[in-house]
Amino acid sequence: MDKISYNDFIKDFTPESIIQNFVGDFNAGLNVCEEICDRWAEDPVKVALRYELANGDSGEMTFRELMQRSAQFANFLQSRGIGKGDRISALLTRTPELLIAVLGALRAGAVYQPMFTAFGPGAIEYRVQKAQTKLIITNPDQWAKLKDVNGLPETMLVADAGHELAAEADNLFYATLDQQSDQFEPVKIGAEDPFLQMFTSGTTGKSKGVTIPAKALPAFYVYMRYAIGLRDTDNFWNVADPGWAYGLYYAVVGPLLLGCTTHFNEAGFTAENTFEFLRTYKITNLAAAPTAYRMLKANDALLKDYPEIDLRVASSAGEPLNPEIVTWVKRAFDCTVCDQYGQTETGMTSANFHELEHQHRDASMGYQLPGYRLVALDANFNEVAEGESGELAVDMDNSPLYFFQGYTWEEKSPFHGKYYLTGDIVINNGDGSHSYTGRDDDIIASAGYRIGPADVESTLLEHEAVIESAVVGKPDDKRGAIVKAYVVTHPQFDADEALAETLQQHVRNRLSTHAFPREIEFVTDLPKTSSGKIQRFLLRKQAAEEAETA
Repeated sequence: MDKISYNDFIKDFTPESIIQNFVGDFNAGLNVCEEICDRWAEDPVKVALRYELANGDSGEMTFRELMQRSAQFANFLQSRGIGKGDRISALLTRTPELLIAVLGALRAGAVYQPMFTAFGPGAIEYRVQKAQTKLIITNPDQWAKLKDVNGLPETMLVADAGHELAAEADNLFYATLDQQSDQFEPVKIGAEDPFLQMFTSGTTGKSKGVTIPAKALPAFYVYMRYAIGLRDTDNFWNVADPGWAYGLYYAVVGPLLLGCTTHFNEAGFTAENTFEFLRTYKITNLAAAPTAYRMLKANDALLKDYPEIDLRVASSAGEPLNPEIVTWVKRAFDCTVCDQYGQTETGMTSANFHELEHQHRDASMGYQLPGYRLVALDANFNEVAEGESGELAVDMDNSPLYFFQGYTWEEKSPFHGKYYLTGDIVINNGDGSHSYTGRDDDIIASAGYRIGPADVESTLLEHEAVIESAVVGKPDDKRGAIVKAYVVTHPQFDADEALAETLQQHVRNRLSTHAFPREIEFVTDLPKTSSGKIQRFLLRKQAAEEAETA
């Protein structure tokens, strides 16, 4: 397939050229489930989802089946008085029930709120209370967490009537759906109305709310079609978990928007499992965080057992991709892996494109997505010249596909005039591309996850032994960074290895298993400014020096 040049494409690009691919009307109203499911359901055998469960069972669902199941789910929601604008959440692994819940919520005009299965009760409680969530769907493995959630909404359990937990849930998933009609007229929402309720980590306070409006769909389309390079003939697998933005936007909404099959692998990530999944499902188009590629590279010796793997293209997002991984992917799979960049707030905004021709730079986040204008700003908010570094920003006035209007509960303002400020520091390469150099705040990028130190610190403070703590990222070869905590304890507690393990388990249980501190160092005090603010940059420097000498 001949590629058009990136420069030629953006020169002629108009939002209308993308919007014409939708069946709804962004002015009069549209339904997201209709756009990503119903429109493709005319073909009764067109497959929307192929999945493999952790127990080894596998299967698939067509767009037609998902349309009917989502209608049943929407009818249930309507029967419970849940509708337009209401938040419903799924605390589920990558299973068909997760996709049915997403589509059913969207069909009803409700707002889908993802919940990562590694979250502990504290993280769940904060999110359902903040969003006034009306329903949470989960499975028996996750059920125990809900018992410690104050203000728990109505519940739905994915289990049979004979299950020991069945009587504890307000509703059972399939038993409830099977009682509903499989006809439901999709509820229209406006372009500015939300369809997803996200949360994103911050450096101060709790995670911030991010609502994604329906007008984000054209930007999702552009990323999938031109950066991911998704084609009708592809078998597409995005490894990211739909409990997070990249997985929800681009493993669920994005591929279905283009009428393509998406793949779910419920099992936890291992090199063997990943190689086997690539082979079994003949994956041609892969998306994953750099950590996944690093883990595969570390198990390079296994590749000889999987000669049938036939990747056409690969994409990477979540943190910068180093040149060694790019070289390895080319050698191992004979395909190009493209580095791409985005945030929960904005979706993907910069990319090396698979379907557009342009110069590729090592260690570059690539070029702005069509429909966006990205710039780097100096400390006075002036756009910097070629070769200079500054904070990456979106010029909102000249970005017709930009959609983020501010945090849901106005937790902070990320704007300066016409610019949305990303908090990421980049170099302006002068050719329309930028290269990432770091954050201007304390967000920790670990194994593809963005972890806010404030969340971890406040969870540590819940423990009776802790007076105060400071959390930073410590460089790590496999994960990019690990979470390290510096902890001051009350004198009556022994600051020893046993306490460190207790605190680690406390964060796992209350907050999340992906955000717990893999290292805890007990200290007598923390470096602070004269006004009492913790100087995390000094601790980051100390942790980096430790990593270098290890």
